[in-house]
Amino acid sequence: MQSTTQSVARRDRKTSAAAARALANKINGQVLVPGAAGYNGARRVFNAMIDRRPAAIVRCAGAEDVIAGIGFARAHDLPVTVKGGGHGVAGRAVADGGVMLDMSPMRRVRVDPLERTATVGPGVTLGDLDRETEPFGLATPTGLVSMTGLAGLALGGGLGWLNGKHGLTCDNLVAAEIVTAAGDRAVASADQNPDLLWGRRGGGGNFGVVTSFTFRLHPVQRVLAGAVTYPARQARSALRRFHEFAGSCPDEISAALSLSRPAGGELVVTIVVCYAGPFEPAHGLPEPLRALNPEPAAITPMPYRTLQAAADEGYPPGQQHYWKSGYLTEIDDDLVDVLIEFMTRMPSSASGVGLQQLHGAAARVDPSATAFPHRGDRYDCLILSQWPDPTDTERNVGWTGELFDGLRPFLANGVYVNNLGDEGEDRVRQAYGPNYDRLAALKTKYDPGNLFRHNQNIRPLTTAAG
Repeated sequence: MQSTTQSVARRDRKTSAAAARALANKINGQVLVPGAAGYNGARRVFNAMIDRRPAAIVRCAGAEDVIAGIGFARAHDLPVTVKGGGHGVAGRAVADGGVMLDMSPMRRVRVDPLERTATVGPGVTLGDLDRETEPFGLATPTGLVSMTGLAGLALGGGLGWLNGKHGLTCDNLVAAEIVTAAGDRAVASADQNPDLLWGRRGGGGNFGVVTSFTFRLHPVQRVLAGAVTYPARQARSALRRFHEFAGSCPDEISAALSLSRPAGGELVVTIVVCYAGPFEPAHGLPEPLRALNPEPAAITPMPYRTLQAAADEGYPPGQQHYWKSGYLTEIDDDLVDVLIEFMTRMPSSASGVGLQQLHGAAARVDPSATAFPHRGDRYDCLILSQWPDPTDTERNVGWTGELFDGLRPFLANGVYVNNLGDEGEDRVRQAYGPNYDRLAALKTKYDPGNLFRHNQNIRPLTTAAG
């Protein structure tokens, strides 16, 4: 019996290898199978907890390669995953036995300074985009860590330093070129398939594979930015000050707060601010920033791209990651007590809790105007646990879950989809809130068979009861 099973397995591997070679002859990119040079590197994602082995990795050079990869997966009844930057904490970019469409080679950025747009490939990182737009004194709102993949960030929302003045990343998406589940090419824009553009603005990877994005750009070059740090004895007052500051700051300012224990020592509270309005260095800080009582030179003029890369070293490669998140609209003493109590027994010094402000332009968008529904002033509260040793997984995951349970009474409805791990359909529904049913109808139109299901999945109406 065993020899028969082994014989079937060998035959299946030969068949798969032959099929992969045939696919490789049809595309401009590269096809990697287990054992091939580069396979192990290509299958890796940001979260080192994820260790999955696809049957084939299609490193796409363009839309035609995506079409061929989808056709290959359909012909062999294999699941499809899509990797842009591979930074989703759930690791949905890779599946055992599937076909990974690796978009990372598609990293072209084309800036149109007259139209103030940037057209970018799906393998572009935030740093790639900033590097190309900076010479023109332009930028679009993105996230907080420059090596993050832009595609996944934009498709899920995109909350960062410019959200108060210019909205979310998805709010600035003006067009996208897409390959559908049927292998057809489509354009999503205000003029062509506007329903698909609506879904692309926060609906994740549920409706097809984006092969090109076009973003609106804004005049942004130098910003006033920096960090104000408070020791453990001032932690409570710092959290209260942050909430007061965030509730009164103008659109030009966006702020974030983090709680950490550097090197496993005492608690530190850090408030980071970005002021993207006009300023004259000779006149000192604008009045709103003075409310933080920063040390001299703590908040200084800097290129926007410098701020975007400032947090990168806090997320080294090869770390195990487990995240939980939700939204807060208030910071009161009871919440502060929970945060401080859990921080004193945080198991990994690399972990922390962050509160990212969403306000201003991002908050004023109608919740139904994009697939991303979470508008109004709020904080994205993220418990970001990371640690290097896999043997420490149980205690780090346990601590994260216990803290999240402690925060539940204070959390508002909803969750930011880009922070979701493997948390089940109810949490996906919370991520899309009142827009879920409309998204399910859109899914039914563009992917009725749910080919693109290895994501934070919105099931088509035809399978929603299954």
